[in-house]
Parts: sequence; C-alpha cells; structure tokens
Amino acid sequence: MTGRRLPLEGITVVDLGQIYNGPYATFLMAQAGARVIKIEPPGGENMRRRGAVGGAMLPFAMLNSNKEFITLNLKHEKGRDILRQLVVKGDVLLENFAPGVMDRLGLGPTDLKQLNPRLIYAAGSGFGWSGPYRDYPAMDLTVQAMSGVMACTGFPDRPPVKAGPALCDFFGGVHLFGAVMAALYERSVTGEGRFVEVAMLEAVYASLSSNLGLYHGSGGQAPPRTGNRHGGMAESPYNVYPTSDGYIALICVSETHWDALVDAMGRPELKGDPRYSNLKARVARMDEIDALVGDWTAGFTKQALFELLMRHRVPCAPVRELPEVVNDPHLHARGAPPRLDHPILGPVVLPTGPLRFEDAPPRPLRPSQELGADTAAVLESLLGLDAAAVAQLRQEGAV
Repeated sequence: MTGRRLPLEGITVVDLGQIYNGPYATFLMAQAGARVIKIEPPGGENMRRRGAVGGAMLPFAMLNSNKEFITLNLKHEKGRDILRQLVVKGDVLLENFAPGVMDRLGLGPTDLKQLNPRLIYAAGSGFGWSGPYRDYPAMDLTVQAMSGVMACTGFPDRPPVKAGPALCDFFGGVHLFGAVMAALYERSVTGEGRFVEVAMLEAVYASLSSNLGLYHGSGGQAPPRTGNRHGGMAESPYNVYPTSDGYIALICVSETHWDALVDAMGRPELKGDPRYSNLKARVARMDEIDALVGDWTAGFTKQALFELLMRHRVPCAPVRELPEVVNDPHLHARGAPPRLDHPILGPVVLPTGPLRFEDAPPRPLRPSQELGADTAAVLESLLGLDAAAVAQLRQEGAV
C-alpha cells in the first residue's frame, strides 16, 4: 500500500441533489475523494422525509454517506447569498431540480459561472433542458414509461411492467458523474468551467440495444415483450429456468457454451442433432429448447445446478432473493457493502460504491447524519462565519 490520494481529493462539490439521481452522482464523487457538502431545505429533502415509513429512509442513507450536511433556505435572500459564497469556494455544483428552477432563483449556470468561471455546473433531469418534453414531470416511473423500458419489460400476453430497480434515476446519475469527470479534466487543461447536463431519457436509451435490434430487424414493427428471453430474440437458450427450490438464469451465446451445456445435461447426442446444430436453428426452436432445458433444471436445487454448470463453464447464475444479496460473501469480501451502526437507522448494510482505485482502499463510510448536522462547521471552515453569525442566520430562517 503506497497511501496514494483518492482521485478527487481537493475537489469541493456543492450538492443540491435530491432523491436518487443527483445524490448517487455526488456519492460517487465522495467515494472518489471529493468533499461533498449536501445542502437541504430546512425541512430536509424528500428522501429524508420518507423516513417516517418503515425502512424508507434507507435509500437516503445509502446515497449520502461521506457527505457534510447543511441546511439552506434558498427562498431567503441570505440563504441564496450563502450558496453563492459556497460556489465561489467550490469546484462543482450539482442539482437535479426541474429545468428552470435554479434560474428563477437567480442561481442558474450563467449566474453562478459569473461568480466562479472555473465552476462545473451539473444538472440532471428527466428529459433535458431543451426540447418539447423539457417541462414534463419526471420520475423514474414516468421516464421508464416514456423511454420504452416498460414496453420491453414483462411478458407478451400481459401489461407492460416497470423494471424493479430505479434504473432511469441511477443511469442518469452515473452519466452525470461521467459528465462532471470529463468537465473536470477539461478544466485541468483549459482552466475553464462548463455547464453539463444529462437527461435520464437519453441515459437509458442505449440499454434498449437488443430490443432496438429486434425493432429494426422486423422492419420497424413494435416487438413484443420477451419476458426473460433475450430482448432481441437472438439467443437460445436464454431464459430463467425452474429448479426444485427457485430459479436459475442461463445463457448460451456460442457453440462452446451449447456443447458445454449438453455435456452437463448428459446429452452429448444433442451436439450432432441437426435441429439444434447452430444458434440460428436453436432460436427457430426456442420453445423446444426452453422445454428441454427447463425439464432438466427442475431436477436440481439452484445451488447444486449452479455448481455443476460452473464446472462445465456454462454462463448461469442462481436467481437470488434480496436477503441472499445483502449477505453475499463475495461482496463482503471486497468490502462493498459494509455492516455498520447508522446513527439513525441502527445496524444496516450500506454500499461503498463500485469504484476501485489502485493503492487506495474504498473510503471508510461516515454514515449520513441528522438534518443540518454540519451547518455550523461547514460555514465556519469555508466561509469563516462564527457561531454567533450562524445562530443569527438560523434565527432569520436563512439556514
């Protein structure tokens, strides 16, 4: 271990993110070493307020580790003035309000870059800052519906289904992180900041590649939902198959995989069967293939079958339930979701994020804190305000 610095050490991020999209982008920045100052309204951001219902506050805790927490009332002129002062000291401001909100407050990219020409102003939104959909209300569900994700999810004889995870929010957050990194690199060369934005609708589009292949291949006809089969109906076997205690996902994308599967099945004669001799033939007989494989997999537990198929190098995985994922030994061996005592939630498993940097272990987690826990410390360290000045701002309702 050489004790190298994390890549973003020395970078200060002013984080106005809310719910998933923005907070995930800034969480990745925090895990890469940035100082992230999370700004919430005096009542707290929406995700924190969900904490009144069961474990609904866990997502807030997952996305807000290693941040400093302050409150600012951006409806108050002194609150807006403090934000401007923070921007002068900062490197990145990130927000995912509806387009136009920050401009109406006098805090848009043009306003803030006049104060700090080196500022990277990053904005996440559902549909972008331009175009006819600009002002549509955007949540993960609505973007899934507009993007085609729902139309591609589920089975052909049933209604469209949303993807279980909030993939549009998180795809948007990952791309926003990437846009900020590109802008920071440019600034290191030119010295100039830049406005960057990411629309969730566009961030998720490339993930439809298999489904779009089927759409274009059919001459522009809307393809049916394919359930657990390949989105482009171009692979077989490719499905989720029953076992005696659950399910296993299995895919063969090459003749080597098919040969290994039939060896594992004890059916070597299938290698020479002209009905299944190549991928095109197997796709043409997809129902037969699925029945053949499913009848065989049903005789195993999912773990025993997984171990057998791993010995034969067949791409597959048991379909695991969330308790299995939370307690996954591989993830814990990599330190990915450490167990800790959260000051509000008690014992939980929180992510460290997927970024890994040579010669630097994942940043130890400081759990998310109570609303405004760091307001005085941040305003003192960055702006030089003393306790009396912060108390006055609180009395006036600015923080």
